[in-house]
Amino acid sequence: MAVSIKSAREIELMRESCRLLAQVHEELGKAIRPGMSTLEIDTLGEKMIRELGCVPNFKDYHGYPASVCVSVNNEVVHGIPSKHRILKEGDIVSLDAGLIYQGYHSDAARTHAVGKISPEAEKLIEVTKQSFFEGIKMAKAGNHLFDISNAIDAYVSQFGYGIVRDLCGHGIGTSLHEDPQIPNFAQRRRGMKLRPGMTLAIEPMINAGTWEVEWLEDDWTVVSADGSLSAHYENTVLITEGEPEILTLV
Repeated sequence: MAVSIKSAREIELMRESCRLLAQVHEELGKAIRPGMSTLEIDTLGEKMIRELGCVPNFKDYHGYPASVCVSVNNEVVHGIPSKHRILKEGDIVSLDAGLIYQGYHSDAARTHAVGKISPEAEKLIEVTKQSFFEGIKMAKAGNHLFDISNAIDAYVSQFGYGIVRDLCGHGIGTSLHEDPQIPNFAQRRRGMKLRPGMTLAIEPMINAGTWEVEWLEDDWTVVSADGSLSAHYENTVLITEGEPEILTLV
């Protein structure tokens, strides 16, 4: 497994790529409202990315047809935007997006409430977000990769939620997906040692029910197998000599 260690120059380019993506996510989150189609979200996201002088890295990635993955309710990830899919009060919607700035990729995801949502949905979103922060407490040079996985699992499991196992986080840099793969559930092995200069996209995907998922006929959209709500929270993170740096937060 070849994991890239970024130079000081590369880290600056990654920082800028991630800073711009954080702005896009911030604006998309503000725009979400009942009555909006998922295609409107994608159109707005792509427009913002291109106006920043960047390229949406999801567009045409292995044939994916949009710039923003828009996943509603029981959709875990990779929902394909559609003018026919209209958000309604009480929905939750996960937005996963990334961009390329001067050859360097960024990647982040957020789950948002559409209007007023149930306490159960609020809790799922909050636990999913917090599980990311529990995981990156272990994202320090000298620790092992799966210390992150184990910390996410230990936090989420106490709530009885299902941690998606078929999808995981990943390294990121001049490619959207680089080594290593980062599971969000507990591992028996320790994994590789973390080193300064690694950039990782850490992304818990949590279902209110079972951890099991299914792929829809479009070959992209992943849904919870039992139809339960799903939430997703992701940031691109830099391993440093000290505390990890979250690159995709405003």
